[in-house]
Amino acid sequence: MLPRSTGSSYPLRIYMVGAHATGKTTLARWVRDHYGVPMIAEVARGVLAEMEAKLDTLRTDIALVNRYQREVFHRQIEAEHKVAGPFVSDRAFCNLAYAAHHSTILGEVFRDRRLGEYMNWVRQGIVFFLRPHRELIVSDGVRAGLEWEEVIRIDGMVKLLLEVFDVPYIPVESLSMQERVRLVERVLDLARLPHSEEPAAGPGAETNGTSRVN
Repeated sequence: MLPRSTGSSYPLRIYMVGAHATGKTTLARWVRDHYGVPMIAEVARGVLAEMEAKLDTLRTDIALVNRYQREVFHRQIEAEHKVAGPFVSDRAFCNLAYAAHHSTILGEVFRDRRLGEYMNWVRQGIVFFLRPHRELIVSDGVRAGLEWEEVIRIDGMVKLLLEVFDVPYIPVESLSMQERVRLVERVLDLARLPHSEEPAAGPGAETNGTSRVN
């Protein structure tokens, strides 16, 4: 079972979701530094490194990509479970949007009771949905498909998952980092998440369950 809310007066879980190349990691790091909460780095990178797999292989080996997507889903849940308190997560269920396009395990995942439990867990947090901009499309070494059309397809699938599971979300439409920060800060201040009184902890504060730096 996933951990339950402790009933604190401010949200324990903050999520940055959306397609690749939308600025999720940058904004998650800002929240980490500004509010002094742990950051769960993108677990997909750690899984890819452990499997010693390359993107070209994932594009052609369906058994490998199925194993990869299944492991990313499980690792995300495990990483969040390990944090006893508030956190900001660089992604959440986003890998399922990629699984829908590149694997054959989506039916299996949707039949897994852990998906429903996890989405209910996410629903209790604050979810920022970052929308795509052409100017942000750069290679990250992990995601397949840097074409604008692919980013739009993943964006649509993430939105579909948010709507299907009735997850409340705050769209982040602006390209301006200043405006993004203002929006996130206003939301989290209204939610009474206290600002950090300590200097930024730096990359070592990131975790994906293995204390790996993203």
